Amino acid sequence: MGLGEASARGTAIDGDCLSCVKYLMFVFNFLIFLGGSFLLGVGVWVLVDPTGFREIVAANPLLFTGVYIILVMGGMLFLLGFLGCCGAIRENKCLLLFFFMLILVIFLAELAAAILAFIFREHLTREYFTKELKKHYQGYNNTDVFTGTWNAIMNTFDCCGVNSPEDFEDSLFRLINHNELVPATCCRRSSQPGDSALVSQDDCLRGNMLFRNNKGCYSAVVDYFELYIYVAGALAIVVLTIELFAMVFAMCLFRGIQ
Repeated sequence: MGLGEASARGTAIDGDCLSCVKYLMFVFNFLIFLGGSFLLGVGVWVLVDPTGFREIVAANPLLFTGVYIILVMGGMLFLLGFLGCCGAIRENKCLLLFFFMLILVIFLAELAAAILAFIFREHLTREYFTKELKKHYQGYNNTDVFTGTWNAIMNTFDCCGVNSPEDFEDSLFRLINHNELVPATCCRRSSQPGDSALVSQDDCLRGNMLFRNNKGCYSAVVDYFELYIYVAGALAIVVLTIELFAMVFAMCLFRGIQ
């Protein structure tokens, strides 16, 4: 076998590898594109959802900001997936380098957010929420963001307090409302479809367990979102893995393009 034939064969193999990397990168970036579309869809759904979740988000500045963060992240992933697909198919080194730098920044930001969430996880405990509820919840002052948020949560999930109605003992709510053991948002509503009237508000406010919601909101919310939490965690791991492989393929393709 001559040197020219060996060289041609080596070039053909390199070309096949480059073509393989190119199409693999296209697939990974298409998945990133779909992930960005999904996040955009979730953000838009939360903002326009008519079932009451929108009110909870609007009443809490932290959740409200989080929705827009999801929209921004979805938009960036949507754009990056598009850029990556174009750069891979057209074999454009400028697009590939721009894609690599942007996705590296996003990857590091997501990693930092995960680390911060782990560090500040103690702010998501029952004890923290109970302490904040006792200290800040006023009952009927919906102009107060904290109180309005809790009222929306208790109305939406048919729950009372963080752990139970006993959370309102020795609280700001009891100081303001001496004759009520629990707020009206803890009272049970009629089970008739379309009827939101309270079953017996007076008995409920006096502490009768038969006429109030006795389940704590912490358990109610966790039970409701349990599946979504696991799905979101799994999706985050998948997205980070896809981004990592996309960066590797982008750099390989960048170096392989003559």
